[in-house]
Amino acid sequence: MNFQKLKDAEAYFLELYPKGFEDVGLLPIIKKHNTAKIGEQAQEMFAKENFTQPELICENFAKIVSKSTLVSLFEKPKVRDMMKEMRMERRDMFCIGLYEMLYGDKKEGFEIVVEILSYYTLAKWSIVTLIPYYFYRDKEFFIKPTTTKDIITFFEIEGLVYKPRPSYEFYVAYTKVLENMKAKTSQKISHDDNAAFTGFLMMAMEE
Repeated sequence: MNFQKLKDAEAYFLELYPKGFEDVGLLPIIKKHNTAKIGEQAQEMFAKENFTQPELICENFAKIVSKSTLVSLFEKPKVRDMMKEMRMERRDMFCIGLYEMLYGDKKEGFEIVVEILSYYTLAKWSIVTLIPYYFYRDKEFFIKPTTTKDIITFFEIEGLVYKPRPSYEFYVAYTKVLENMKAKTSQKISHDDNAAFTGFLMMAMEE
């Protein structure tokens, strides 16, 4: 890991936006993505008591995907169609997987969700990690493939090999790297919204 590049990126970012993510210059981007509001909606939609209704959970999943600016426009109708087509037993399993990801055995839940989505060729990082990220914006990370590959290359992170099919092992290892990077940056940047932090890394690489 090249921490000098991280420090250089931090210095440049704070030169442009002295108040970090509180800076008025970033307000248009923050308003565009509106992650705080969608996060609040996710908290309500995926409250524990709702998991007794698999159909509602699947419907809510499609709703969050459709609202999110983090998911490509190309994927949104595919997710909506998947939820309409999904058989009852798969709905039940998907609901169990999502519950485990949020409240129980994260590894088991992750793998169940990936397995179900794979039937519809939708086992993609952006879809698998979306709800956990919105639900726990200060703990979980949204994984965007291109950004992830670029971060690994640009910051010279060793021992991590990105693969298109989501795996829990990679997610855990990559999360630890990002948490370590957050710990070494200013509080103005190590925001309580993890997508903001990876957004900072993305902007740093672009510059």
